[in-house]
Amino acid sequence: MIEEAVPKQRLDKWLFFSRTVKTRSLAAKLIEGSKVRVNRVKIDKSSYSIKVGDVLTIRLERSVVVYKVAGLGVRRGPAPEARLLYEDLTPEVSPTDRQENVISSGPRPTKRDRRHLLRFLKQEM
Repeated sequence: MIEEAVPKQRLDKWLFFSRTVKTRSLAAKLIEGSKVRVNRVKIDKSSYSIKVGDVLTIRLERSVVVYKVAGLGVRRGPAPEARLLYEDLTPEVSPTDRQENVISSGPRPTKRDRRHLLRFLKQEM
C-alpha cells in the first residue's frame, strides 16, 4: 500500500505563523508547559506535526482559544494572511461569565483596609 504524503508542519512554527504567539521560543515554552492540546491530546513537544483539520486548544494567559487548522503557513505574514490559517471555534463568553472569572471582587483596597488586613494577619500568627 502506498500512503499519500499528507502535508504537515511543526506545531511551534504553526503557532508562530498564525500569530498566536510572538516568537517561536514562546510557542515552544507554551507547548512544553502542556498548554496546547491537539485533538484533545496534551502535547509537550514543539516538534509535534499537525495537519489541516486538526483542532488545537490553546490555554493562553487570560483565555482559552480553540482553532481548527485550515492551512499550513509558509511565513509569518500580516494578520489577514495569518487568519487564513485557522478557523476560530472558541465559544463565546458572556459578559457575566467574564466578570465571574475576575479574581478581585471589588475596588482596590485603601491604605486603611491594608492596615486592617495586616493587623488581622499578625493576630493570626
